[in-house]
Amino acid sequence: MSFLNDTSLTPVSFILNGIPGLEEVHLWISFPLCTMYSIAITGNFGLIYLIYSEETLHRPMYIFLALLSFTDVLMCTSTLPNTLCILWFNLKEIDFKACLAQMFFVHTFTGMESGVLMLMALDRYVAICYPLHYATILTNSVISKAGLLTFLRGVILVIPFTFLTKHLPYCRGNVIPHTYCDHMSVAKISCGNVRINAIYGLMVALLIGGFDILCITISYTMILRAVVSLSSADAQQKAFSTCTAHICAIVITYVPAFFTFFTHRFGGHTIPPHIHIIMANLYLLMPPTMNPIVYGVKTKQIREIVIRFLFKGKDNSHNI
Repeated sequence: MSFLNDTSLTPVSFILNGIPGLEEVHLWISFPLCTMYSIAITGNFGLIYLIYSEETLHRPMYIFLALLSFTDVLMCTSTLPNTLCILWFNLKEIDFKACLAQMFFVHTFTGMESGVLMLMALDRYVAICYPLHYATILTNSVISKAGLLTFLRGVILVIPFTFLTKHLPYCRGNVIPHTYCDHMSVAKISCGNVRINAIYGLMVALLIGGFDILCITISYTMILRAVVSLSSADAQQKAFSTCTAHICAIVITYVPAFFTFFTHRFGGHTIPPHIHIIMANLYLLMPPTMNPIVYGVKTKQIREIVIRFLFKGKDNSHNI
């Protein structure tokens, strides 16, 4: 078997087969993906620049938002350029080590995304429940350490993915029916026992996603109790309005994430492969595309700065 090394059942490379059953429309599928990727890159870098350049946005809420935007850029960039090469140019081959690296980055950044959303929920909890101590609790040092710990959590928990996958025997072929190297997609083409991979994958999902969702749920339960206890209706509305963008980001992130996770493990025979693969791509692309739009529309301070910037640019163009 020419795709295998001489000394083991480890393949030299894999073939990422794109979206099975939709090969004839790969080119058409690529256009909305490319458009979404362009919006994601432009929107998130624009948001990062806005937060960096505007001193009024140098607050914990917006620092966490900048961290979310940076994570979004890394998350979609870990797969989309390679996916577009498959859909546009039929460049399907990927080196074995490059596949493991892509797998590592995909799962690390998705874990980071979940962790940052959890930190943003805690930020809203402190801001609403302890407003007088907000600045003293969420200092720059605390924010930096929280971000670093969230990143390290993902790295430490994802490294075993690559180790387990690397040591599986691959004697069934090297064709992966996917657009990128996902842990279980790669493991499923192995001829070895992947039970440990499946159990560890479920454990990591619970440790990251389960823990983060629990923290988010507890935070918003406490926020709801604090907001309901406010005597003024205007104060209640103002408190709720600071959370709407974050709630939208949570829904945009976790709905496709849950769909992808559960269909991979429990719905493999009932859901067509092309639906699963399209959702897996949207899972990595939807949050980076929508988050800048949601925060730009729902966050008053960002919306006002963007409008001021646009009108300033228009005035300058008239003066020239």
